Amino acid sequence: MFDIGWSELLVIGVVALIVVGPKDLPVMFKTLGRFTAKARGMAREFSRAMESAADEAGVKDVAKDLKAATSSKALGLDALKDAATKFEAWDPGKPSPNKPAADKPKLTPDPAAAPPVATPASTAAAATPAPVSAKPASAPPAAPVSKAADVGPETKALADAQAAKRAAASAKAAATRAAKKAAAETPTDKQVNT
Repeated sequence: MFDIGWSELLVIGVVALIVVGPKDLPVMFKTLGRFTAKARGMAREFSRAMESAADEAGVKDVAKDLKAATSSKALGLDALKDAATKFEAWDPGKPSPNKPAADKPKLTPDPAAAPPVATPASTAAAATPAPVSAKPASAPPAAPVSKAADVGPETKALADAQAAKRAAASAKAAATRAAKKAAAETPTDKQVNT
């Protein structure tokens, strides 16, 4: 508290010995000790009184209620976190794991509905002929979306767009392979001259 070292205490003791005298010095230290004990006792009593007043006023209960009210569970953040985790793991091309595949009815097109509109990406992929190659396509076939009973139009559009991207990538890869094969089969100038 007070930054008093041994040298300061020695100076205070020497001054007290000179001013008070050797005869009254022990009585002064005894009185100083009693005064210090009383001050500590009063501080302890004040601290206990403040704690009991806080208990009576319900400060601990209010603090407990405040902590409970601001917890993530009370605010619904744990449910939000679970929903976000499920959404991140969701794949729109796969059927829902909650419903068995045998219970899902087959989807049939509505005869009164308008025919599906082709997107530019799907028409470009369909218009580009795929070259014939000895190697099979590296991209796996797209999973049919119509098997899932709970697929909405947005999900179907997303699956169609992904299928078109896969088809375009497969066609591009096949074209690249065919071009490399054709380049490998064409004789170079050195081979022709020999």
